[in-house]
Amino acid sequence: MSDATPPASEETIFSVDTLLKYMGNDGKALTIVSKIVRDACAPGMTPVQQAAAALREERYTDAGKTLHSLRGSIGTLGAKRLVVASLKLEQAIAERHLDQIPPLFATLESEYQLVLQSADAWLQRNAPQSGQTAQA
Repeated sequence: MSDATPPASEETIFSVDTLLKYMGNDGKALTIVSKIVRDACAPGMTPVQQAAAALREERYTDAGKTLHSLRGSIGTLGAKRLVVASLKLEQAIAERHLDQIPPLFATLESEYQLVLQSADAWLQRNAPQSGQTAQA
C-alpha cells in the first residue's frame, strides 16, 4: 500500500457529504450530522473487540450480529470500504470458512480504524463552534 492515497479513495473510507446534502447542507444539517458522527463513533474499537472475542469463543452468530450492527451504524457515514470488508467477513463467518476469517478480520479492523480516524479529522474540521470544544 502506498502512503499517498488519492482523494477519491478518501470518500470510500468516510464521507458524510451526501448525508449533509440530503439534510439541507446548512448549519442545522452540520450540527445534526456532527452528532450522528460522534454517536456512531463513540464506541470506538469496542464493537470490533466484541466481535473478536465472539470469534475466539466460537460464537459465530454473535460475531456476525455484532459486525452487522457495526456495518449498519458506520455505513451511514459513507464508509464504503468498511461495508465491503464487513460483508466479506460476515459471509465467511456465516459459511464457516474459518481459514478466511483471520485475514478478513484484519482488513475489517484496519478499515474501521481508518473510519474512526477520518471521522475524528472531519469533526475537528467541521464541528459546529456553538460552545462545543472538539476533544477526542
